[in-house]
This record gives sequence, C-alpha cells and structure tokens, in this order.
Amino acid sequence: MPRLLGLGDNTVDTDVKAAVQYPGGNAVNVAVLARRAGAETGHLGCVGNDAAGALVCDALVAEGVDISRVRICDGANARALLAYHGGDRRFLGSRPGVRGQYALAAADFDYIAGFDLTHSSIFSELEAELPRIRSVTPQLSFDFSDRWTDGLLRQILPQIDIAFLSAPDADDAACATLLRHCSRLRAKLVVVTRGALGAMATDHAGISKQPALPTSVVDTLGAGDGFIAAFLVAHLQRAALPMALRAGAAMAADVCTWRGAFGHAAPWDGERRGIEMRECA
Repeated sequence: MPRLLGLGDNTVDTDVKAAVQYPGGNAVNVAVLARRAGAETGHLGCVGNDAAGALVCDALVAEGVDISRVRICDGANARALLAYHGGDRRFLGSRPGVRGQYALAAADFDYIAGFDLTHSSIFSELEAELPRIRSVTPQLSFDFSDRWTDGLLRQILPQIDIAFLSAPDADDAACATLLRHCSRLRAKLVVVTRGALGAMATDHAGISKQPALPTSVVDTLGAGDGFIAAFLVAHLQRAALPMALRAGAAMAADVCTWRGAFGHAAPWDGERRGIEMRECA
C-alpha cells in the first residue's frame, strides 16, 4: 500500500447561506481522497483549538488518516466562505487562522521521511521549507492551483517531482505551450487540470490528454483535489501517465456527486451577521 502525506493547509469550507460547513483544504482533501483511493495517508498541518479545528481532526480520524503530527494551536481554524448560485460556487473570502504556525522540527522531518510521497500546495505557505522537505521525502508533489506565475514556476519546479496547475480557460494549444514551458524549467511531471475541459500532462514520454468524465454534479468543491489524490496513488502504483490521468478524472467525477470535498457536513452558527448576505441571495 503506497504511503502519502498531505502536508500543509486545511480549512473549513463554509456555505454561508445554508449555514453548513465542511472540512477541507488541499492537503487535507488529498490525504482523505488518497486514502479512499487505496493509500495509507497522514496529514501534518495546524488546526485551531476551536470547534472548526475539531471538525477537521474528527473527519480525518473517521477517514483513517493519521494525525499524530497535527498541531492544535491556540486560535481559530482557517475558514473559507462560499456562496452558491445555481450550482456555481463563489469564494466570498477566507480567514487564515492558525494555518501557518508550523515551526517544523526534526521529528516532523523524520515523519515526512516515512512516506513515499509528500504533497503540499501554494496555500500551505511552505515554500521556504521545500528544499528541506525535498531532502527527506522520496517524492514531492505541489499544487500551484491557478496562482502560478512564471516567477513561482521558475522558483519551485526544480525542487519538486510532480506539479499540478489549474488553467480552466486554456485550450489544448495553450495548455500544450504551458506544459512545454514547464518542461524547459526542469519539471519532471506536470499536470494541468481544466475542469470540464479535462486535463493534460507531460512527462519524459510526451504529452497526454484526458477528457473530463460524465458525472452528476452536486458540488464541484474538492474535485480538483480528488483528481490530484487519485492521480498520485496511481502514480505511486507505477501506472503509466494515461492511466494515472484516467484515475484522476474518475475520482474528480465522483467528488462532484456529493456535498463538500469529502462530506462530513456540520451546521455552522457563527458570525453570519458579519457576512453580507446579499452576496448569497
């Protein structure tokens, strides 16, 4: 069984109008969904000592994800505020809370070294630690989401093994150009996800393309993270690139069929008066 660590961010995704919250965040979602895909997984991150932090930890334990190195810090957990319009999701804002209070120690790096692959993201604020993380983990993957810039690509790509980028509006030609650019920057394996347009990726064998798979969309929250999780598990199981892309697309389609990135809904009763409810009408 491959071992995968989700290192970094967590959050509580909050549907403001419905007053419902879900555990989430890229590193958490990847750890949970990789566990569902057949990996042994852990999460190392910082959660608040509030009800939101407890929601994240309880969900991780329920999903069989190891949290032995999770920090429980004084303060509020990270939270993302969401609105839905006809099934389309909009982010109203976010609160980082204690998310970035890592202070990684020697025991943490020993823990990281026990996994076959470590996954982190642009939301984890761990760029300064990547060289040391890379020195102890067999493989390192990184999700740039849609926040990649040429400067960030040049800085981070040489330090990682697998890169994920989001480019929802890129056609095939633009996506291929981006993949070739990343390859010139010494990227080993790059995947560009494009939502309903599917995904394209490149490795030493060239560019592969994977269409999105049909699904019944209930909520797209976490679909991209589901793609990453299943892709990485297939990659660790030595699947060829086209098969790993197919596994990612299948998991992304599944994630769209439930609420939240991986469920575990809980009522939210906090701070609604401070939110402009017209955003959620």
